Amino acid sequence: MTKVALVTGSASGIGAATARRLAADGMTVVVHSRSSREAGEALAAELGGTYLQADLADDGEAAGLVPRALDAHGRLDVLVNNAGISRPVPHAELGALGAADWREILDVNLIAPWLLCTAALPALRESRGCVVNVTSHAGVRPKGSSVAYAASKAALNHVTRLLAAALGPEVRVNAVAPGLVDTPMTADWTAAQELWKTTSPMRRAARPGDVADLIAMLVGHDYVTGEVVLLDGGLNLR
Repeated sequence: MTKVALVTGSASGIGAATARRLAADGMTVVVHSRSSREAGEALAAELGGTYLQADLADDGEAAGLVPRALDAHGRLDVLVNNAGISRPVPHAELGALGAADWREILDVNLIAPWLLCTAALPALRESRGCVVNVTSHAGVRPKGSSVAYAASKAALNHVTRLLAAALGPEVRVNAVAPGLVDTPMTADWTAAQELWKTTSPMRRAARPGDVADLIAMLVGHDYVTGEVVLLDGGLNLR
């Protein structure tokens, strides 16, 4: 039977590349976005999958996404928690990052993956499936321009390890922690682009396909669990 993967935040960028890669590996993919319905529906049609819209900052919509995927396809083998948000704030203006910003970032980047994981657990146990959380270099090293974003990703890294310890051997849980990824959103991040081009051993930022390939590798490997795999072109060595 064809495996089913739910990839959150998959109408563009890393999520879209991951959806395409998993579909190329023979999976039926559930594409998700908060607001990019037209792009999400087009990608789902291209891949022969399903598009679902949900605001992951809303607990009910986040928890309800897995049942909707199960209603559409009857099973779930892979959950990729890719959706995330940030509020970049210069270090000199840290006070501008208020409680409402923290709550929204934590809701989307940490609470929603938890709700999705717990909702998916019965189906993943049945299929002996897996979860891959997309976190960040900023959650491994104290870097980046948003303290709340970095903290949310560091917490998700730890949740990844805790879940892997609790759910093995039935369900594997891993994370991918990319550094800078070359997407339209980061095209004007000139200082970061220059850092990766001049300092990292690979001399470039990651591409969405690089992240998707690593996610697919973790999905396909039936022994690896509890790992947070840094994908930063070796910048951490500097």
